[in-house]
Amino acid sequence: MKKILFFPTRYFPSISGAEFYMQRIAELMKSDYSYHVEISTSNAIDFKSLRDSGGKLISSKQKYFEEVNGLKIRRFPIAYNLNHNEMVTLIKSIPEYKDLKLNDELLDEILKNGPFLLSAINYFYNLDEFKFDLIHTTYFPYFNIILSLILGKKFEVPVVITPFFHFSNPRYTESHLMEVLKKFDLLLACTKTEKEFLTSVAGVPCEKIRVIPMGVDFSKYNKNSQEKGKYYQFKQHYFLAKEKKFKMVLFCGYKNYEKGAISILKAIPYILEHFKKVYFVLIGPTTEAYNRELSKIKKNPKTKIINLTPDNLKGYFDEKKIAAFKETDIYLMPSRSDAFGISFLEAWAAGKPVIGAKIGATPEVIRNNIDGYLVNFDDPVDIANKVIKLLKKKRLRKRLGRNGSNKTKSYHTWDIIANMHNKIYEKFEKKLIKDGIEKNT
Repeated sequence: MKKILFFPTRYFPSISGAEFYMQRIAELMKSDYSYHVEISTSNAIDFKSLRDSGGKLISSKQKYFEEVNGLKIRRFPIAYNLNHNEMVTLIKSIPEYKDLKLNDELLDEILKNGPFLLSAINYFYNLDEFKFDLIHTTYFPYFNIILSLILGKKFEVPVVITPFFHFSNPRYTESHLMEVLKKFDLLLACTKTEKEFLTSVAGVPCEKIRVIPMGVDFSKYNKNSQEKGKYYQFKQHYFLAKEKKFKMVLFCGYKNYEKGAISILKAIPYILEHFKKVYFVLIGPTTEAYNRELSKIKKNPKTKIINLTPDNLKGYFDEKKIAAFKETDIYLMPSRSDAFGISFLEAWAAGKPVIGAKIGATPEVIRNNIDGYLVNFDDPVDIANKVIKLLKKKRLRKRLGRNGSNKTKSYHTWDIIANMHNKIYEKFEKKLIKDGIEKNT
């Protein structure tokens, strides 16, 4: 298997865990395993743009449009001009789509999620030759996964998906929607918990699923990898001089209800009742609901909040973000919409304790009272109590952070994760060679 088409919903400079995962695997397949790798994706930057022309898009004149870290990117514009019925009619006219035998309700839902890539359909259908041996796509339930299946049928190549299935979010667990997952040749689940759900609830055969966790660039976050004083000083730049000894609580992700960002804001008043010298740093794209709650919390003059967005950063490895992980005392992301949570690994690589929600796959990722704490989802009081406990106990923070760091270094570096992917790709290569021999005999 030497030629792979990666087909994510979005790609850098769009930022989220799913995009970052696909970027790092694609880069390592090329650099460490000599695969020919190309990326096909939409021109969307934020989630709004997947279905709304009012969202953020990347143009052909911008940096990173055609290439990111030496990888060729083919970005297809989203067809906002077509109405829903036109999209349905067009997709249903494709012979390979008919072969998939998917239900109409599923198609309706996925088309509503976007991004509808008419130009991608036209491009691939006019190719004289499909030069890829395998398609790897992500994530559920967006249109590019349907398109990947269509291409797999048309060009007779296997299609792999890493769905990042958010099985704690009810809008993803409708039975008609999960039917599409059974059509893939292989699913890569992030945890055993996700695999169990995909088999028992979604009905995907167990033999079609492999478990591969997420990874981290350990040395970039680990304090011991750089000499002291050689990296960006987060507190020095953002805290007032007299507040350098204040404790710090960090969140990194979409600032919405699903990720727990709004619950964090609601927990702040409870925390300040017991621990006043603390800054709250929240990094990630904002939402209207978050901004409304933030305006309420800021009315308390004792509240110290540093609010950063992707516009303030240069990407995944922005020096401010990395310094924030290195200098924080606690990493807090009480989310219900993570299939794994790469940011937990980033915090552990920096030797920090983490707090996540007691829901979905997170209890498998975080070992409660060993490398972090688990809290009830959307429970500000429970969140506050766990934060206060860690803020007051330095030895406990160090123990949890050290345990997380050891686990991450042993099992979750990107080179380990890339090697697991390579072994799976090689199995497909052997099967393709075997099938080719059988056809010719």
